[in-house]
This record gives sequence, structure tokens and C-alpha cells, in this order.
Amino acid sequence: MGGSVRLALTGSPGVGKTTISSFLNHEGLQVISVESLAEKLGCIDVEDPVDGARPIDIEELSSQLKRDWSTSPIVSTVIDGHLSHLLPVDCYIIVRCNPSVLRDRLEDRGYTEDKIRQNLEWEIIGGAWNEVRSGFPVIELDATSGPIEGKVSLIMQWITDGFKPDRPANPIDWIGRGEA
Repeated sequence: MGGSVRLALTGSPGVGKTTISSFLNHEGLQVISVESLAEKLGCIDVEDPVDGARPIDIEELSSQLKRDWSTSPIVSTVIDGHLSHLLPVDCYIIVRCNPSVLRDRLEDRGYTEDKIRQNLEWEIIGGAWNEVRSGFPVIELDATSGPIEGKVSLIMQWITDGFKPDRPANPIDWIGRGEA
């Protein structure tokens, strides 16, 4: 995979995607959110009064982007958002977080108990892993603790090394670790 690429930065809400993307932006990568792409292309609905989310028509967004993204970007671009792995990207950065820490983060955001439960279930089963396209490079990071700079350094090294390895040797398994 030569030249500039589009990288999905995905994971459950609250794992640290936006924080990591801001650091990646300082490293020279362009960053754009799924929400801003959806707004630009008219694929987002009004805010849901129940949960405050703005539903995105991800199928329509993906369809429009396939057409718009027929060539490589001028500069490598990070697509930040928990739906980014459903878009026509070149590789995936999956950010994970220990479920007990994630619960605290989501509570701090004021999420309802139902929304917290749904997001914790998604994290525990490794939701994004079930939806990434096979044959495309993936890196997985545990953002439960430690400096963000270390995570960003790993991502930049992965890019520099030509997206090798193209899959983690030991994907995170919260259930197997007894942390779910």
C-alpha cells in the first residue's frame, strides 16, 4: 500500500478515538470525523431527542464516498468515528478500552444506563472486529491507560512500516482476560 491512505479510527464511544486523532493530526495526518462527512454529504438526520444522537445513513454515506474517493487522498487521512470502519477505507485502527474503565468514561459523559450497557456489550465482543473487511490491514490499541503519545507512536510506526504486521498477533479479548 503505497502513497497516502484513508485510515478508519474506530472503536466504542469513549475509548479515546478523538483524543488519538487530535495527536495524529499534529503528526501531519489529516483528520475528519464521520459526522462531518455525513453532514457534508447530507447523510445525517436531526438529533434524536431520546439519546441525543444524530443518526447517520451509513449505507448512503459509504456509497457516496466510494464514488468521491475513487483516487487516493493527497495526504493520509484519518476518519474518526465509531462507524468509520463501515466506510471505504484502506486500513483500520481499532481502539479498545477495559470495560470497567469504559463504564466510568461513559457515565462521566452522562450516557443513560441503556446506552452504557449497549456500548459495553459492543466493546466486550470486539464489535468493530466483526465488521472490518478482511484482507485490509488492522492495528488494535488498548487505550485503557498509559500516555496517548505511546499509542500515537505505535500507529505512526505501523504506517511507516507499511502496515506491518497487517493483523495483531493477539487481539484483545476482555472475556478471555476475565475483565468483562
